Amino acid sequence: MDLDESQRKKVAEWVAQGLKLSEIQNRLQSELGARMTYMEVRLLVDDLKLTPKDVEVPKAPASSLAAPGPAANAKPAQTQAQPTSGRAAPQPGGVAVSVDQIARPGTVVSGRVTFSDGQKAEWYVDQMGQLGLAPQQQGYRPPATDVQQFQMALDAELSKLGF
Repeated sequence: MDLDESQRKKVAEWVAQGLKLSEIQNRLQSELGARMTYMEVRLLVDDLKLTPKDVEVPKAPASSLAAPGPAANAKPAQTQAQPTSGRAAPQPGGVAVSVDQIARPGTVVSGRVTFSDGQKAEWYVDQMGQLGLAPQQQGYRPPATDVQQFQMALDAELSKLGF
């Protein structure tokens, strides 16, 4: 969705006020009637060359980013850029996200997510910038709070990798 100049200025004001991307997403819908996904809001803020306050990601040691994955493994490996807080198993009530070192065919970037209820899914971003989710259990829909946590965790992980 394209925003006019006054709407773009409003978004810039919200960013200057220190609102998080999820809060900007909610305000876009409630105040401007513009329904956008979290990723679309992130790209909009990037297009406006603004830096939201909620994108403070601790720097991972350079050695962990350069660590090669197992060469003989046929399955895509998870990146080594994850913090050492044990992202493989989510904290109670939390969501864990990992990024594949090699993206799935037909995608720009892909990875895996474990939701707070233990359900797992594969996620991907296609060439059009659309975020997709493929749960292991057919028909599974994560809780709304998990979706928001997933989007924020994904944003943080992709920021670490320069996306």
